[in-house]
Amino acid sequence: MRRSKRCNGLVLLFVHQGWSMIYYHTMAKAKVAVTIDARILGDLDALIAADRFPNRSQAVEAALADKINRLKHTRLAREAAKLDVKQEQAEADEGLAMDAAAWPKY
Repeated sequence: MRRSKRCNGLVLLFVHQGWSMIYYHTMAKAKVAVTIDARILGDLDALIAADRFPNRSQAVEAALADKINRLKHTRLAREAAKLDVKQEQAEADEGLAMDAAAWPKY
């Protein structure tokens, strides 16, 4: 049996058969009020009912953290969008033609 409890900014993890406890500090949290579409809330509650998340707060926090992380890691797509496809293809073809002349005959 595994159980965790939040207590004064600490998360306590109890493992029944191993009789171990883990204490660690968590970041300060703030309460916010949000308006969510009823269909999304239904999907969220279904995830909670399926034991994917313990409660709505943790499910929303995980979703926000995932979205923020994805937005932070979009530099490659932004830089690739700046490229001129025709120019890049022409340069690649030019390089291949130059390389092909230097290849030994088999």
